[in-house]
Amino acid sequence: MSNATLDRAVKEIADEMMKRTDRGEVASYIPELARIDVNSFGLVVVDTNGHVAAAGDADTPFSIQSISKVFTLTLALGMIGDRLWERVGREPSGSPFNSIVQLERERGIPRNPFINAGAIAVTDAILSGHQPKETLGEILRFLQFLSGDSSITIDDAVAASEQRTGFRNAALANYMKSFGVLTNPVDFTLGVYFHHCAIAMSCRQLALAGRFLAHSGRNPSTGFLVVQPERARRINAIMMTCGHYDGSGEFAYRVGLPGKSGVGGGILAIAPGKASIAVWSPGLDANGNSELGRAALEILSKRLGWSIFGA
Repeated sequence: MSNATLDRAVKEIADEMMKRTDRGEVASYIPELARIDVNSFGLVVVDTNGHVAAAGDADTPFSIQSISKVFTLTLALGMIGDRLWERVGREPSGSPFNSIVQLERERGIPRNPFINAGAIAVTDAILSGHQPKETLGEILRFLQFLSGDSSITIDDAVAASEQRTGFRNAALANYMKSFGVLTNPVDFTLGVYFHHCAIAMSCRQLALAGRFLAHSGRNPSTGFLVVQPERARRINAIMMTCGHYDGSGEFAYRVGLPGKSGVGGGILAIAPGKASIAVWSPGLDANGNSELGRAALEILSKRLGWSIFGA
């Protein structure tokens, strides 16, 4: 595909999305996120040759929220390998992202690493043996390294907002602690969790950071192997089945790409062997996923024939 073709597709989709009125609702339960302009929209596609097609608010930083869980999962697997799966499962939850019901039934083991409980368990695995600030620094440096951009930071106002209102996450963490799933002090683990969810990135930075998942674990520009091909494939598989909470099946049905959403309105999507894609529109649907982000990715996937299930 030519650069011009990709540029045109991205621009036309962004133009269409900016005219839409069915934008969803911003995440009002996190006060800082409730202030975001629902009319914002950005879309970036980075292809295998490193060409960046961008449109809309492509360079506006936003709170990546649960998209950070893709990168903490990658780090945790790099640190402890498959032992991670003793503490967290790999199955879709079929429940809201902050549900406590399954934890009680399944003795504190979260269903997957992308629901809140699972991501807290993954954070605890990364934290082990380190101070919270050291762990946060490692997560932040990893994202800066992947994107090639040292300007990426944590939005302290969003992190503080989450800590003030994160009672459900505290309940999840304490419940897992009672079963021995968490090994560090709950306050330490939650502090790191809230802060990595508050990392602010633009669509451009996020699409660049996700490139290794589109290219069998390797950054195609530098040739650096971030993870082994098998691990990249497995992370993509979990993104496909669990990346949109109890809307994951609908996303797979409509878009046909591995993806991970965040309640800040962002989605990172991967077209294996083709491109890394980031979209941001802060209005959410009933499942907590970006309303227009999914719509834009559905059009893009169909138009370019990128669904992993075929054109």
